[in-house]
Formats: sequence, C-alpha cells, structure tokens
Amino acid sequence: MSKAAGGRKRKASGKRRKSPTDERSDQRGEEGGPDEAVAFIAETVAELVKLAERHRLEVLSHLLGMAQLEAEERLRTRSKHKLS
Repeated sequence: MSKAAGGRKRKASGKRRKSPTDERSDQRGEEGGPDEAVAFIAETVAELVKLAERHRLEVLSHLLGMAQLEAEERLRTRSKHKLS
C-alpha cells in the first residue's frame, strides 16, 4: 500500500501494470524473442547515441555507442548461425 496525500493509505489495485516495452509489443502484435529484442535494442540505442551526441554528452554517447556495437554484433552472429 502507498500513502496518499494527507497521510491516508491507499489500497493497491492488485492489477499488474504493463511495462512500456510490453505495451509496445502489444501494439505491434509481437510475441518477440531474442532476435527481435536485440534488433529493437540496436535500433533504440542508435537513437539514444544521436541524442547524446546532439547534446554533447560525450561519456553517455560513448557508452551507448558500445551498447549499440554489442547489439549489432549479436545480430550479425545470430544471422550467421541461422545461415549454417
């Protein structure tokens, strides 16, 4: 239970709230697996890299760039395994 304004306690609804990722998957009608997750991460991180660079956030830009490289490498290795 969480406290509402004035110190009164408010009961939890008991419903599980969906995360933003769950909501996006529902909107696209996707179940999603590891390949879809990695593709989504690579795409999203690429946008974040651009945002960090635009605002001259060098360390964030660098770290996000590393995450992007990792996701893209994972995509490449997964697609190579599927071709074999």
